[in-house]
Amino acid sequence: MRLRKLAALAALVLGGTVLAAPAAHAANILANPGFEDGLTGWTCPAGQAVSSPVHGGSKALQATPAGSDVARCQQTVTVQPGKAYTLTAWVRGSYVFLGASGTGVNASTWGSPGTTWTQLSTSFTAGASTTSVTVHVNGWYGQGAYQADDLVLDGPPGQGQPPAAPTGLTGSGTVTTATLSWTASAGATGYNVYRNGSKVGTATGTTYAENPSPGSYSYQVSAVNAAGESPLSAAVPVTVGNDVPPPPPAPTGLSATVNGPSVTLRWTAAPTATGYTVYRDNVKIATVSATTHLDTPGPGSKRYHVRAFHTSGVEGAASATVTAVVPEVPPGDGLPNRVLVGYLHASFANGSGYTRMADVPAEWDVINLAFGEPTSVTSGDIRFRQCPAAECPNVEPEADFIAAIRAKQAAGKKVLISIGGQNGQVQLTTTAARDAFVSSVSAIIDRYGLDGLDIDFEGHSLYLNQGDTNLAAPTTPVIVNLISALKTLKAKYGSRFVLTMAPETFFVQLGYQFYGPGTGGADARSASYLPVIHAMRNDLTLLHVQDYNSGPIMGLDNQYHTMGGHDFHVAMTDMLLAGFPIRGDANNVFPPLRQNQVAIGLPAAPWAGNGFTTVAEVQKAFDCLAKGSNCGSYKPRGVYPNLRGLMTWSINWDRYNSFEFSRNHRAYLNTLG
Repeated sequence: MRLRKLAALAALVLGGTVLAAPAAHAANILANPGFEDGLTGWTCPAGQAVSSPVHGGSKALQATPAGSDVARCQQTVTVQPGKAYTLTAWVRGSYVFLGASGTGVNASTWGSPGTTWTQLSTSFTAGASTTSVTVHVNGWYGQGAYQADDLVLDGPPGQGQPPAAPTGLTGSGTVTTATLSWTASAGATGYNVYRNGSKVGTATGTTYAENPSPGSYSYQVSAVNAAGESPLSAAVPVTVGNDVPPPPPAPTGLSATVNGPSVTLRWTAAPTATGYTVYRDNVKIATVSATTHLDTPGPGSKRYHVRAFHTSGVEGAASATVTAVVPEVPPGDGLPNRVLVGYLHASFANGSGYTRMADVPAEWDVINLAFGEPTSVTSGDIRFRQCPAAECPNVEPEADFIAAIRAKQAAGKKVLISIGGQNGQVQLTTTAARDAFVSSVSAIIDRYGLDGLDIDFEGHSLYLNQGDTNLAAPTTPVIVNLISALKTLKAKYGSRFVLTMAPETFFVQLGYQFYGPGTGGADARSASYLPVIHAMRNDLTLLHVQDYNSGPIMGLDNQYHTMGGHDFHVAMTDMLLAGFPIRGDANNVFPPLRQNQVAIGLPAAPWAGNGFTTVAEVQKAFDCLAKGSNCGSYKPRGVYPNLRGLMTWSINWDRYNSFEFSRNHRAYLNTLG
C-alpha cells in the first residue's frame, strides 16, 4: 500500500520487479528463447514473431490481448526436482506478466514498462516431485499489444520422463453430456482424452466434459508433459442419450423463515426427485438432497425458488417464488454509522512527511498504524517500531506515542496495527508460523493497548494451490493458517476486537473471472483473499478494498471498469454487497457482505497512489450506492443505505494535501447520518 520513495511510484504500482541490467546466467533451458525461429516451441494463440521492435537478434514476440483474453504465450520445459531456477525476460507494453507454474511451483512477477525494453525477473525452487514447469508471458485484458524477447530459464535441465498413466478415472452421462474426472499424475502438464480409442480433447485440470451424440462410449485418459505421453488409463463406460424419464415436477410448499441474518427454506418433496437446486435472485446458490436449506445472504430483500432433478441431472420446472427480507445486523463495534479510516505512516517516512499521533485530525474514526512487518517472509514473527529519528526527526518518544493513542481512544477513535503493506510479505506456510503470528501480533497490541488488527497482505503473501476451489473449505496452508490465526486473536480479545482488511481488487473482485491457478495457468494469487474474507465474515468489522493501483476489472455487468472515476467504485463495491459467482460458477458463490462491513478504499491525494478520484466523483459514487441517485453508466444491483464509509491511503498524504480528503468527506458523511 505504501510507497517509501516517490520516485519509485510508477515502477512499483503493479508490484513488478524491474532490473537495470541482465543477470549473468549459467544455462538457458528454454527452446527458441528469442523467437528467432518464430513461435517454434511456444504455444501462443494470440501471438506472432515480429522483426520490430526487438531487444536482441532479429525477432521478438508480439501478442495482443482481447477484452476477455490476456494473450498468454507459454512453453513447458523439464526441470530437476529440488533445484533452483531463475526466469527473466525483456518486455515492453502497458502491463506484462512473467511466471512459471507446475507441481508446487507458482512464481510470477509483472511490470508496466511502456515503450522501453525492461527486464522482469522471478525465481523458484522446484518441488521434490516437480519434473516440469510451464513458463508463461502475457499481457492484460484489452490493454494493447506487448512484446517479449530474450527469455532465460537459468538452471539445470530436467531428465525428460513422461508422467505415469492417470488413475481413478470415473465417468457419468446425462441426456446431453459426458463428464469425466480422474486423479492427477505427478509431473503432468496436461491430459489427452480418448473416446472409443480416438483422441477427442485435452484438459489442463483433472476434469473434462463434452456433448457427443447419444450413445454408449468407452473413455480413457493419458497424461502428458514435455517429455511425452503416458500410457492410457483404464477405460470407463459412459452413456449419453435421450432414454431417460421426464424431469421431476416443480416442488411445492416453498416457505422462507428469517432468523437474524439467516433464511431457512423448506419445501415439499417432488416425486422422483433425487436432489434440488436452490436459487436466490435467479442465481443458483446450492444443490441439496434434503427438502430444506439454510442461507445467510446478507441484508435486504431476497427472492428464492427451487427446482428438482433426478439421476439424469435435468432440472424440472421452478417452484413458486418466495421473498425474505433480511435485516441489517447492528455492527456493535463502537464506531459511528459512517466512518473514515486512514493509515498513519508510523514506522517510516516518505515524501508526505511524518505525522505525530497527537496531530492526527479528529475527522478520522479508525487509525491504522502502518506497518507491522515480519522478520522474514515465512517466520510469522511480526515486529513494529516507530519511525527512527534519523528518518523522522520529529518522531515523538514512545511514552508520548502511547499517551496520544489513549487520548484518541478516549475520544471514541479506534487505533489498529496494520500488518503487511507493499514491503511486508507474510506467508504463514506452517503452523509454527501461524502461532508466531498470533504471539507477536498479540505482543504489539498489548504493548500499545490497541483496539485490533488490520490485514493488508499484498504481493505474494496469499495464493491458492492447484485444486483449491472450494470457497468454504480452503486447503492451501497460507490461507488455512491465516484464518486460524485471526480466529484465535478474535477469541482472545473478544467481541470488541476490531478486525479490518485492505486487499487489492486483484485479490477480491477478480474472482468473478479467476480464482487461484484455475485452468490455463492463471496467477495463483487471483482472488485469494476471498476464502479469508468468507471465513471471517461474522468477525470482520470492515472490508475496504483498495480501489486503486488496479488494472481493469470486470463488474457484474460483464464490462471492464477502470479506476479513477465513480463507476469503478460503484461497480467494485456492488460486487461486495450483492455477492457474485466465483469464475461465473453458480454453485460456488461469494455471498454478499453486510452493508455496514464495507467501506470504499481510495488514495488521499494524486501522489498517494495510482487511481486518485476527485472529491466530487467519490461522493457521486457514494450517492449512487447509498441513495440510488447520481449514478453513471453502471447501475448497482441494489441500494445500500448502510454503506459504512471511506478508507484512504493515507492520513499523512491527506495532511500533505491540505486535508482535502478528510474535511470534505467527513462533512459529506455527516449529512448521511
